[in-house]
Amino acid sequence: IVTDVRVPGNSSQILLPYLQQANIKYTVLISDLQKAIEKQSGLRLYRNRRSVAGYNYEVYHSLEEIQSWMYRLSKTHSDLVQMFSVGKSYEGRPLFVLKLGKRSRSYKRAVWIDCGIHAREWIGPAFCQWFVKEALQTYQTDPAMRRMLNQLYFYIMPVFNVDGYHFSWTNVSSFANVSENILDEGASFHPCDDTYCGPFPESEPEVKAVAHFLRKRRKQIKAYLSFHAYAQMLLYPYSYKYATIPNFSCVESAAYNAVNALQSAYGIRYRYGPASTTLYVSSGSSMDWAYKNGIPYAFAFELRDTGHFGFLLPETLIKPTCTETMLAVKNITMHLLKKCH
Repeated sequence: IVTDVRVPGNSSQILLPYLQQANIKYTVLISDLQKAIEKQSGLRLYRNRRSVAGYNYEVYHSLEEIQSWMYRLSKTHSDLVQMFSVGKSYEGRPLFVLKLGKRSRSYKRAVWIDCGIHAREWIGPAFCQWFVKEALQTYQTDPAMRRMLNQLYFYIMPVFNVDGYHFSWTNVSSFANVSENILDEGASFHPCDDTYCGPFPESEPEVKAVAHFLRKRRKQIKAYLSFHAYAQMLLYPYSYKYATIPNFSCVESAAYNAVNALQSAYGIRYRYGPASTTLYVSSGSSMDWAYKNGIPYAFAFELRDTGHFGFLLPETLIKPTCTETMLAVKNITMHLLKKCH
């Protein structure tokens, strides 16, 4: 069993000798957590915010920057990008989504992508932005991307938990969000716990709005991809119980090919499989909810790393993380185009 422990600086002088005496192996991952947090969330005053061309995809962006970026793209790439809101958050912020794809016919199958369900996992929103960038930049030159955008729509929500994400920038803290009504193991009824399930299913306006949007399009949306951190895993249902999904062989094949494609970039190996056996049993998974509501390919990515930086992944790792993840997502999407009817 491996676990991460956070201790006050003055307590480490007591803890480390105890671990040695008990013959418990340990590694100090982050010697000064406060400094790491301050470094990640420090204000970046010199970014070029004036144009899409000057937007830096290799740094983390605040909610305001991300929403401004979405708006600019919808204006400068109106042939491929539409911006709309599915509702409002608890604190009244709009829940923006980008619809990405060529408007060639009235009905097209679709892929839903969300990032930032958990506010402290900043690499998620970074990837959502990276995906849009790559799609727009390579549409004319990459036959695979051209086919993807011509034959599918991508609904992309860069920041699901907008209130929590904004709070994590301004107060150096974090939120969790729950979007599933299957509650058993891995969920807490205590409001201060990371795994708090909420008072009732879809109790939060963000969750209710997205759930309503997905349910209305359940016949159109063929894949649900949710991006999180950290663990370097590609997970699929079920998360809330030990059981095999009916279309296991198709989903397993897609996952296997996706992690191989990902590994081809930098040699990073992802584990893959049902979330309950690959990670742990947990209730409240949006992936499980999507699958239960008729979306046949539902995946949750746990991006870099495996614990050294954890939720404080440095900006220097945004590019390699997003580059390799892009290969996996393209692979899954091409699998849909070949197999899904």
